[in-house]
Amino acid sequence: MAAAAAGAEERPGSRRDSGSGEDSLDTLLSRLPLTPALSPRKRTMSQSKTEPPLLRTSKRTIYTAGRPPWYTETGTPFKEAFVIGLCGGSASGKTTVANKIIEALDVPWVVLLSMDCFYKVLNKEQQELAAHNEYNFDHPDAFDFDLLISVLRKLKKGKSVKVPVYDFTTHSRRKEWKTIYGANVVVFEGILSFANKELLKLLDMKVFVDTDSDIRLVRRLQRDIMERGRDLVGVIKQYNKFVKPAFEQYIEPTVQVADIVVPRGGENFVALDLIVQHVHSQLEKREITVRAALASAHQGQPLPKSLSVLEGTPQVRGMHTIIRNKDTTRDEFIFYSKRLMRLLIEHALSFLPLKPVTVETPQGTVYEGKRFHRQRITGVSILRAGETMEQALTAVCKDIRLGKILIQTNHDTGEPELHYLRLPKEISEDYVILMDSTVSTGAAAMMAVRVLLDHDVHEEKIFLLSLLMAEMGVHSVAYAFPRVRIITTAVDKKVNEEFHIIPGIGNFGDRYFGTDASSTWCENESTDY
Repeated sequence: MAAAAAGAEERPGSRRDSGSGEDSLDTLLSRLPLTPALSPRKRTMSQSKTEPPLLRTSKRTIYTAGRPPWYTETGTPFKEAFVIGLCGGSASGKTTVANKIIEALDVPWVVLLSMDCFYKVLNKEQQELAAHNEYNFDHPDAFDFDLLISVLRKLKKGKSVKVPVYDFTTHSRRKEWKTIYGANVVVFEGILSFANKELLKLLDMKVFVDTDSDIRLVRRLQRDIMERGRDLVGVIKQYNKFVKPAFEQYIEPTVQVADIVVPRGGENFVALDLIVQHVHSQLEKREITVRAALASAHQGQPLPKSLSVLEGTPQVRGMHTIIRNKDTTRDEFIFYSKRLMRLLIEHALSFLPLKPVTVETPQGTVYEGKRFHRQRITGVSILRAGETMEQALTAVCKDIRLGKILIQTNHDTGEPELHYLRLPKEISEDYVILMDSTVSTGAAAMMAVRVLLDHDVHEEKIFLLSLLMAEMGVHSVAYAFPRVRIITTAVDKKVNEEFHIIPGIGNFGDRYFGTDASSTWCENESTDY
């Protein structure tokens, strides 16, 4: 049985004495318009929100704004997202409770997922019933549990997911779906959150929001009339015919599986504090370090077969001599870096699959050639230094799509952290050229590869390109992701105590962009990995 929190001794759905007059039935009804407003109807949508990566409240924090590693040095996901399930009757205040939990947690990369997004697509007959308030939206059959469970399972495992957006005004799904990725915590709320056994298995914490039935009715009247353009008679008819019976049959009994019951919803600060403390303790148990493990692994091993190094011709060594020289001017550094990038890109493209093709020459003869198979190529740069390679890539590959991933070092932990990403749509079937200027320990490159895998990109279709790599970084990436092809113009043997490549090239981003080496970007460049 659920643990009752802060005065939860009353049964869910029971009436409470509102002696103070706050949110009493008479008070709420007095505020309620009996007809919809004359202004145009609002198009209300289901919401599955991704909170900003930086949250600031008076509560303590566990992580910084970036997302720390969610995988081990083997590249395997280590920790699943912590999923909080919120259940309760219609208009019980679940969304309010969810938002207050998120605010109090002060943990970045939190997702609010609403069960309302997963209403089934209605056929023409069902649409007509819904228009006359004759369709039961509170019955389990109204929800697409298969899709919901699939989405929540993938989100819990750290995968990128697409969530439908439901339009309550038209009782239909919108054409566009919302993409969600990178959750440390998922707050899932819905009237039937506890009504499916497979769904229950995905919930790490189950919270039942218990609100007086009269209060729920008045809130529903306010919402449906003012926000969804419905009339009073229709809302009450639907409530008596479907909402109230569904609550008594399907929702109220599930209080028995709840871990905690929250009476009075978002006003119950004691219960909310208990929830937040528990989530904090669970997150602390899931912390992991990756960079230290990378620094001590794979020493003395031969370079992997997945590595390809550009032939060290006199021309290539000459350009390396120029860009490695600390006295080289910025203009020359940029010029010869770009030349090397172009050669690196051309070399990388030779590993793409080509099929035989026959063409006729202008002289009327036949030429047996090769042509790239009809699959897209997407370039993804690890900001900021990897962005310098985009120009060379776009000069060689026509109409190529570009994405970006920002990874920075946490100054306190020394771990890489994911701060931002923007990837093209439908990237999962593309060949992806992942670009960074230098790779030292491989921590940033590993995180970027993990991001691509979480978006269902095939490992063997990922090409990691860098002007310069340390043996440590090569081994780290190859050990974690053996099917990723690693391509560079040179490999240096050593990394110093600050994780800089020796003899190295210095901080590539600072030298290329002309920024001061003491700037805040310095320790965030992938040179330090």
